[in-house]
Amino acid sequence: MKIAVLVKQVPGSESPLPISASQDWLEESGVAYVMNESDNYAIEEALQICEKNGDGEVVVVSMGPDRIQKVIREALAKGAHRAIHIRTDAQDSTDPLTTASVLAENLRSENFDLIFSGLQSDDLGFGQTGIILGEMLEMSTASLAMATEIVNNSVKVKRELEAGYFQWVTMSLPASISVQSGCNVPRYPSLKGIMGAKKKEISEAASTNKDQHQSIKKLYTPNSSKETLMIEGSTDEVVDKLVDVLKNEIKIV
Repeated sequence: MKIAVLVKQVPGSESPLPISASQDWLEESGVAYVMNESDNYAIEEALQICEKNGDGEVVVVSMGPDRIQKVIREALAKGAHRAIHIRTDAQDSTDPLTTASVLAENLRSENFDLIFSGLQSDDLGFGQTGIILGEMLEMSTASLAMATEIVNNSVKVKRELEAGYFQWVTMSLPASISVQSGCNVPRYPSLKGIMGAKKKEISEAASTNKDQHQSIKKLYTPNSSKETLMIEGSTDEVVDKLVDVLKNEIKIV
């Protein structure tokens, strides 16, 4: 079985987020990048399927500039067999439709049986790329996956619904599935895996699709201010003034 895992590099949760002088992106030299959290679970799900079946190939796929080699190597160290690096500028991955189009263009000839992706990225949080990609490649699609099981030429998916409910669906292969964080326990790279990752293949491809359907026009830090209002007068006057402030200034309905 041939499985692709989409991996994205995002700013770490504790990293500073300095805005560039042009205000259309971050000043990347001041940002600490890490692997997107839910992508770790997607990698683990793919590796477990290969281990259960006793064969197969897990291919890591990532889009971005040179810096994403870090998360690609991390995924290879965990056990992925090879990787595909689609080179783009950092700003080229802000539109899920364009991102999915570029991925489809480069992955169509690979004929994957499964494509796993994290449910959504920690930076932009669209949660659409994996599903759009599946549709473009004419695959079965599912999101919010908490468990998967391969049965003959199909995949059973346990989906998380609202109010604590779950749904089992059976889909024909090939399929594109977006997995939830917490669906498994991701492994850490071993020392042997880290050393072996240096020898694994990373093929490179260039993005030819530059037709952005949406883009970031301006990034800015929200203005914040504090103000103390002293209310004086009789009890009735204080209550009336307080109600007026809550309704008309703070907008509590």
